[in-house]
Amino acid sequence: MSFPPTKTTFHHRDSTPESSVFDSFRYRSTAVIMTRKQRFKRLAQHISHPPRIKTPRSKSPKFTAKSNPSSSEQYISFEKTELLPHEFFQIDALDLAPRLLGKFLRRDDVVLQITEVEAYRSNDSASHGRFGITPRTAPVFGPGGHAYVYLCYGLHTMLNVVADKEGVGSGVLIRSCAPICGLDVIQQRRGQKTDKPILLTGPGKVGQALGLSTEWSNHPLYTPGGLELLDGPEPGNILVGPRVGIQFALPEHVDALWRFAIAGSAWISAPRNTLRPPL
Repeated sequence: MSFPPTKTTFHHRDSTPESSVFDSFRYRSTAVIMTRKQRFKRLAQHISHPPRIKTPRSKSPKFTAKSNPSSSEQYISFEKTELLPHEFFQIDALDLAPRLLGKFLRRDDVVLQITEVEAYRSNDSASHGRFGITPRTAPVFGPGGHAYVYLCYGLHTMLNVVADKEGVGSGVLIRSCAPICGLDVIQQRRGQKTDKPILLTGPGKVGQALGLSTEWSNHPLYTPGGLELLDGPEPGNILVGPRVGIQFALPEHVDALWRFAIAGSAWISAPRNTLRPPL
């Protein structure tokens, strides 16, 4: 899909507990100018900005040679790289999505760096949250920081990071990643002997590379062991665009610029021509 250059207003949740972020939702076209000091702050009239989530500072990961001398693969040592804390995820999905770019997903010897994501909010006509709490969707209504894993068309395992407080029902789809460690394992799971972007550019490919099943749904990503989300470098620039494959949704949600990717990365899924720098 293509779209003219537009601007997007991101709405803060009303500070009163009885109010929903979608109580008076209107889709508008406005601008967000992003700088390194004011990343991902959203414009809203008459609403004060919430406090910025402080994440633990971790030392930059070190690139070291793989122990297998027959392989030229390089990987990062994560000995001093910290897990993202539970509080990191306790924000609106639209705030969390761009902040996940550059972070690391780790399961055993496989580490992937997140390069592309999509936000899905609680009253979003493209979100699974619109179905309410069911055996399948219950994890997305849990507290932020848990995994929500589901099968798409009964074939593709899709990994989502649950956002916000318990009961909200929103999350972030991990759409593409770049391989950092465990390339041999990734290739074996994917059934492709390549190191090209086709290996991991797509949400089903990410789930397959991590060896996930729906049994991982509701797994906490902020605790050691299993599937983890680690701190990572902030991307210098990002791209935004409409989400993919949601033509069934309401027009305002189809056109919403809730897809985010690292600018300049080759590890971005199709279509790439709908992504633009934020205005």
